[in-house]
Amino acid sequence: MPSTEAQSTANRARLSTVFLPHGGGPWPFMDMGAFGPTGLWDRLRAYTEGLANLGGGPPNAVLVISAHWEEPVATVMNGAQPPMLYDYYGFPEETYRLQWPAPGAPAVAERICELLSQAGLESRQDADRGFDHGVFVPLMLAYPQAEVPTLQLSLLASLDPAAHIALGKAIEPLRDEGVFILGSGMSYHNLSNFRDPSPSARQTMSRESAPFDDWLADAVQGDAERRERLLCDWERAPHARACHPREEHLLPLMVVAGAAGGDRAHLPFRDHWNGARLSAVQFG
Repeated sequence: MPSTEAQSTANRARLSTVFLPHGGGPWPFMDMGAFGPTGLWDRLRAYTEGLANLGGGPPNAVLVISAHWEEPVATVMNGAQPPMLYDYYGFPEETYRLQWPAPGAPAVAERICELLSQAGLESRQDADRGFDHGVFVPLMLAYPQAEVPTLQLSLLASLDPAAHIALGKAIEPLRDEGVFILGSGMSYHNLSNFRDPSPSARQTMSRESAPFDDWLADAVQGDAERRERLLCDWERAPHARACHPREEHLLPLMVVAGAAGGDRAHLPFRDHWNGARLSAVQFG
């Protein structure tokens, strides 16, 4: 007889894959008064909470590609009970006591390394890596009971967009195996402007982020060949380097786009944060 997990996977439809703006630090779990008016993040909270409803039920596992982990070689978390990694600074003391004790997914980690090897890509595993805030902050909203096995795949220190698309292509089969692939970053990430409360900084964010976000929406909603070509050349987009002085928060989208296969994108979330346009992208 097939196992319950095998039956669940066989009966499950292909899962969507999503690029999510994960917000600033531990934003849902602190007083956000210093970050703007009340309710500023309500729509992002509601969207993130709704991720648990994709696919009609909990996935077998969640694989997160976070903007906050880079390695020379693609590295997969394989710990059975990953610790917390509070990789932010300057936030209230209580945010360093947050807990999200989801189990790891060592078997999925092995499968990822197998898929990467089949694609000719080097990989390694890390049993000590903890959940960084690009993982535990959004997933504490989506899966507050911490019941879904979760693991991370690192970005590449090369920051090469084509290499990240290739990573996504290699792991695309996971979507048919009950694994929810989530890219956790930001569609706009200029920290200098984020930290500047002046009206001029907000005007700058609006002026620069809107055309970039419109370009991004057009790029991801095209067919796969066009999408990959444009994303590999993202620096030619309007205000690209103003929106991403360093591209680590955009690269999770490249992995998700690679894992999209032939699926078309839609943008289920678009909003502004103090002038900056933020978007989520979903394939499938």
